[in-house]
This record gives sequence, structure tokens and C-alpha cells, in this order.
Amino acid sequence: MAKKNILLGGYEVNENSSPYLIAEIGINHNGDIQIAKKLIDAANATGWNAVKLQKRDPDISVPEAQKNVMRDTPWGRITYLEYKKRIEFGREEYDYIDSYCREKPIAFTASPWDMPSLEFMLKYDIPFIKVASAGITDRELLSGCARSGRPVIMSTGMSTWEEIDAAVDILERDGNGEYILMHTNSAYPAKDEELNLRMINTLRERYGCLVGYSGHEQNLEGTVVAAALGARVIERHITLDHDMWGTDQAASLTVHAMDMLRRRIEVVEKVLGTGEKKLYEAELAVRKKLRG
Repeated sequence: MAKKNILLGGYEVNENSSPYLIAEIGINHNGDIQIAKKLIDAANATGWNAVKLQKRDPDISVPEAQKNVMRDTPWGRITYLEYKKRIEFGREEYDYIDSYCREKPIAFTASPWDMPSLEFMLKYDIPFIKVASAGITDRELLSGCARSGRPVIMSTGMSTWEEIDAAVDILERDGNGEYILMHTNSAYPAKDEELNLRMINTLRERYGCLVGYSGHEQNLEGTVVAAALGARVIERHITLDHDMWGTDQAASLTVHAMDMLRRRIEVVEKVLGTGEKKLYEAELAVRKKLRG
């Protein structure tokens, strides 16, 4: 059974907590540790809780049909497989990121796309494992994540009910109930009319678990509404500049937008209140004036 109180590092996530904010660096660093460092700085400076990357063994995770597709890149025209290898961080970079984040401090983790990458990430003291929407049908990977003892946050984009049901069954069977489902539209960028944010409530009712939102829209409104609907974890891609090279840059938040989004979510938390009827002092003064 899904737990309703989950610790992500030292942050307790429950139905009444403020949203836990994950800044998804993903592959927007373009294989440059200095860009990754600046994005970590940005997430820390704007008050987000964690940064997240993506970890792959390209030989395993890149689909066979895509490996030899030619692509124009900053390194010239190369195969998709070679491109993925060019932007992949290894032990040296992750050791540096781990140390750098602990100095801030800000939490750090990565989405593993295959079993070797999961084993790689579990050597670090990560507060949770994030399963990308692409990995929701990888039963071996899901089982490994569930058995890791770390909380699992799983995106549900581009998935059918049958696929989500099967994935949740694995998390329930092999894990300890510490999982959070993320409503997601996997288009980059996602259209406003296709965000379908009421799915946040649908997921909560169907699975009885904590629910979050991983947004790929180009604006802030959808994510603010997701927080208002009860998303307890919020994930957005981040970038230094929308004009940087890469497919994920357009659907990412700049540093200024990261700060704006956090502030707007804080306002949402304030205006929603507790739901309990209360007469505030300002109201009491008006009450006395108008009712005597």
C-alpha cells in the first residue's frame, strides 16, 4: 500500500506539505560540466529542493532503430548513438556533481534509463530515484528501483492505464510503499489544451498515493494550477537559455522563470488555506462595523 508520508532526503512529503521542487537538468548540460554547475547554482539560488540529471548506457538504452540515425549536432553530423555518448556524464563528472551539491547544499539525483545506470546511481546517497515516462514499461528497471530501498518517483506520460497499472503493481510488489506518481504529458513542449491537469486527482483516487506533476509546457500557469490541485512534487526542466542547442531547451524554465514559479506556488499555498472556517481579525472589525 502506498505511503502518505515520504521522506525525500530530509524533506517530508505528504498531502499537506508544500510541493517539493525538482529542477530537471536532464541533458540540457550538453555534456559540459560547467553548464551543469551553473544550472545547479540556479536551482539553489532560486530555492528549489533538488536537481536531477539523466543517466544512460547509450548502447543499452538507445533503441536499435535510432542508433544509426544521422543527426546534426554541435560536434558535426554524427549518429544518434554517438551523440548520446558525447553528452553522457561518467564517474568523474558525477563525483564532482555529488560533492558540489553537498557543499550548497541541494539534493541531487538522476533518472536511470537501464540497469547499469541504476546500479551506478545507487552508489551515491541519492534521496530518491526518478523513473522517466520512457521507463515505465521496463519491468526489470522498475523492480530494481523498487527493491533499492529509495523512494521512487515515477512519471506516467505517454502511457495507457494498463501500463500504469502494471508499473504500480511492480512498485507495490517489490517496494516498501514509498512511491509517488507524476502526471505528465511527454510532448516537448506540451500544448496547454493537452495538459489535462485533472488527471492529478484521477491518479490520486485510482492508486491512493501521493501525486505530483512533471511539466513540459512553455509557461508557468499549468504548473501553478497543478500545485493548486494538490501536486505534492513539482518537476520542471531548466535551462540557462532557450536558444541553447538541444531538444529539451524550449520546454525548460530559465533562471528568472524558476524564481517566478517558486514564488507563485508559495502564493497558491497561502491563498488555499486550510479549508477550515475561521473568522479573521480583519473580518471581525468589519463584522462589528456592519452588524454592530
